Amino acid sequence: MPYKEFTLRQVVEDFSLRIVEGATFIPELEPVEPSTLLQETLADGLPWAIAVGSEKARSEAVITPILLEVRRQLDRRVSVFSGEDFTVDVEAELSGRCDFLVSKSAEQLFIKAPAVIIVEAKKEDTKPGLGQCVAEMIAAQRFNAAAKEAIPVIYGCVTSGTAWRFLKLEGQTVTIDLADYPVPPVDQLLSILLWMLRSES
Repeated sequence: MPYKEFTLRQVVEDFSLRIVEGATFIPELEPVEPSTLLQETLADGLPWAIAVGSEKARSEAVITPILLEVRRQLDRRVSVFSGEDFTVDVEAELSGRCDFLVSKSAEQLFIKAPAVIIVEAKKEDTKPGLGQCVAEMIAAQRFNAAAKEAIPVIYGCVTSGTAWRFLKLEGQTVTIDLADYPVPPVDQLLSILLWMLRSES
């Protein structure tokens, strides 16, 4: 079964997870000034993506530029993948493609551990994407462990491009921050994504 078929209830039951709802795990962070390139890209892309309304438009015009900005701000020491196959455990039904995956590796030709952030793009409502995102986070956890690059925390996000909802997987516990972080502005979102990648997790 591909990732996209997992509901939140199913992934919790199949992998014996504990859910913590509503608790924010994101600390107070200083906003990060976006580059002129990102500001101009979003000024053009956001209205277009909202008007078109498709997941593809939102991914191309909003999500991809933001993730590439994060990569630039980290001097390209991380890699960003879009639409890559991330089949990790066929028997556990952890198979399919991630919309976006960010790894703490500069290698861009293939996904190399440790995978840190999974981002799922949705047309509007972020809630239906939570199960899919959690399944991909479990896959990232197992992928890292198999590569002997295990890290304590995997982060996830389900986003419409203009609303971002964050998750954290630590062991068998998934924390879901029920707040939606809006774009615009983008400075708070950049600070969150950079914090996730700079942390020692």
